[in-house]
Amino acid sequence: MFRTCLSASLILLFAVAVQAEDAKKSDGFVSLFDGKTLEGWQGAVKGYVVKDGAIVCKGGNLYTKKEYGDFTFRFEFKLPAGGNNGIGIRTPLRGDAAYAGMEIQVLDDSAPKYKKLRPYQYHGSIYGVVACKRGHQKPVGEWNTEEITCRGKQVTVTLNGTVIVDADIEKASTPKTLDGKNHPGLKRDKGHIAFCGHGAPVAFRNISIKVLDGKKDAKK
Repeated sequence: MFRTCLSASLILLFAVAVQAEDAKKSDGFVSLFDGKTLEGWQGAVKGYVVKDGAIVCKGGNLYTKKEYGDFTFRFEFKLPAGGNNGIGIRTPLRGDAAYAGMEIQVLDDSAPKYKKLRPYQYHGSIYGVVACKRGHQKPVGEWNTEEITCRGKQVTVTLNGTVIVDADIEKASTPKTLDGKNHPGLKRDKGHIAFCGHGAPVAFRNISIKVLDGKKDAKK
């Protein structure tokens, strides 16, 4: 009897797991990280390590091998105290992602050393261009969930279920950007996605992407 119940339980668990996997596939998201290696990534591969199912930064920029135009990029991240990183979007392989492409800030907003930053420098902001809505980050050491959606000129950042940026980057940079600097990357319609490391051991996991409007990856 015990064995029969155990077998039935295992079958039920397997069925639930299959259903969950099917649900993941049906929503159109494709995994960018296998949880074990940096396969599919390029750039500063020696500046990142895989630990406990997450990509952990040591330094440098780690880029996707593919380029993307309109997409939703979904991931989880965990910050150490004072942690700083960034998500480069539509960025080329060369140049500062914050200008050559766009950079979505990844930052410990609670750190005393970041107390007097510009509004466009806090977590989730489009660096130098659009300031975020603050107050939705989890405490240091906890995992946060985030989605970045690019559709044409519209960029949306959702942190832990709350939209903290929803902006038309063309309007936001007219007649000039918030930092007053030139951001040629705002005109790009495709590019790589990158983790922009600044030396802090920020961790990322459950990394996936959904290409929007049926558009295919620009190139491999």
